[in-house]
Amino acid sequence: MENHSHHKHDEALKILKTARGQIDGIIRMIEDGRYCIDISTQLLAVISLLKKANTSVVNRHIETCVREAVKTGEVDEKIKELETLMKYIEKSL
Repeated sequence: MENHSHHKHDEALKILKTARGQIDGIIRMIEDGRYCIDISTQLLAVISLLKKANTSVVNRHIETCVREAVKTGEVDEKIKELETLMKYIEKSL
């Protein structure tokens, strides 16, 4: 895969930093012996944030890399990348 560091993922970064904070909180909850359901609820919230961050990254890819591939006529590689990604997403559901 190519490195496209010129694309900004500010939204995903913000979401991931929030998730990191929540994970630190979950670790403290476990260390403090908090109620299992409360821990699980927080874990599910982090999973939701990670999915949201992924959606943001994929949408940015479509808006930038895929759009550029359409302009240059080099769409096949991008379609294959998205097909592979969809297989990963399917496994994660």
